Amino acid sequence: MEENGQLDQLLHMKKTTHPTTREQTSRDLETFPPPMSSSRVAVIGAGAAGLVAARELRREGHAPVVFERAAGVGGTWRYDDAASADPLGAGGVHGSLYASLRTNLPRECMGFLDFPFVADEGSVDPRRLVRLQTEVVGVRRSCDEAGAAGWSVSYCSRKLAGAGSDLEGEQSEVFDAVVVCNGHFAEPRLADIAGISGWPGKQMHSHSYRVPDPFHGQVVVIIGYNPSGMDISRDIGGVAKEVHVAIRAAPAEMQSSTAHANLWLHPMIDRAEEDGSVVFQDGGRVKADAIVHCTGYKYSFPFLGHDSAITVDDNRVGPLYKHVFPPRLAPSISFVGLPFKGILFPVFQLQSSWVAGVLSGKIELPSPEEMIVDVASFYSDMEARGHPKRFTHNLGASTFEYEDWLVERCGLDTIEEWRKAIYVAARGRVRDRPESYRDEWDEDAQLLEQAHRDLANHL
Repeated sequence: MEENGQLDQLLHMKKTTHPTTREQTSRDLETFPPPMSSSRVAVIGAGAAGLVAARELRREGHAPVVFERAAGVGGTWRYDDAASADPLGAGGVHGSLYASLRTNLPRECMGFLDFPFVADEGSVDPRRLVRLQTEVVGVRRSCDEAGAAGWSVSYCSRKLAGAGSDLEGEQSEVFDAVVVCNGHFAEPRLADIAGISGWPGKQMHSHSYRVPDPFHGQVVVIIGYNPSGMDISRDIGGVAKEVHVAIRAAPAEMQSSTAHANLWLHPMIDRAEEDGSVVFQDGGRVKADAIVHCTGYKYSFPFLGHDSAITVDDNRVGPLYKHVFPPRLAPSISFVGLPFKGILFPVFQLQSSWVAGVLSGKIELPSPEEMIVDVASFYSDMEARGHPKRFTHNLGASTFEYEDWLVERCGLDTIEEWRKAIYVAARGRVRDRPESYRDEWDEDAQLLEQAHRDLANHL
């Protein structure tokens, strides 16, 4: 899980003789060009989005302060042996990694645009920018005595309370702007199953899954067949008696058998019964010992007040212009890292560069009214296509269009074609060869060679 190691290095890149657009990667982060306008910015979260947001803000001459409630940086990429005490809830544990996890995209396309997944012995610890074990508990609009608008950020720190203590010692500081990067893989989303309250088996969300050992010899039902469902069903299949996966697919489109003798695919669950049976929508049933919900997560911003004008409705965070700016409050508050299903680390970097440029005055936003119209048009288009609200931040097929749009706004070079080609090829392998796609790269040899040549310019 070297991604967390890369994040630990991200903020302190060495100087390089290979400049990129605006010569950003050749800058020493200890010196900055004179900004058009410099802001003190609270960044909430020190995962991939928060760290790259802090870096881009500093590059633009701003003064970020990163708040991270965990004991280290990395966010969802920081593995934690401890699972939630509540198998169906977050339970104070942020990390969702399981021990056997491998990324489902090649590292070449997954890394940041100018900071590939390669260890760098010259990197400096970035944590001087990050206040670890410090949880943001409130973000409210404020005005100083001169009438200048800002944001009051309230936080609690275990450091202030003493080692081993609960969060105490609430304090607050005022910032010119806030960038929300708290991730969206910590608040479990559960399947709604008729009769589950009377079902006698045990339940768990994938957030709390670490290793398969507790399911030895059992009959297990997995709900969901996106990446975590695919991985966990095979992981558990190595020790369980039977694994039955309930997926969102019409029976006519689905083969029930798999490459594993003890793993079967089914339509979604119709109901659970008191005798331990789980009944599927096609009438099939199994007596199960456990149900594992691989059903995704909820966006959650418990620290935001009503004055943020942000709501979450069926996982639609809005209203947001291009997934980042609330039209009425832009640019003083923004969100980095909401999208999913795409080449996400580059997306986070581009969003962060956009935010930093807007805050400094180098990049101009449309008027609030124009942004509101754009958001309404986007929602209408989703509805016309039959897409539910929960897919609002699913980039999917629009990944490259969105990245290119951000690149244009930021005045950067276009994203390398090999990065896009590797991503498309990888997604095809996931679909066609789910058992072996992570280990089959021969057909991408030329793309990988080009990637390594380009990425060498950033080492």
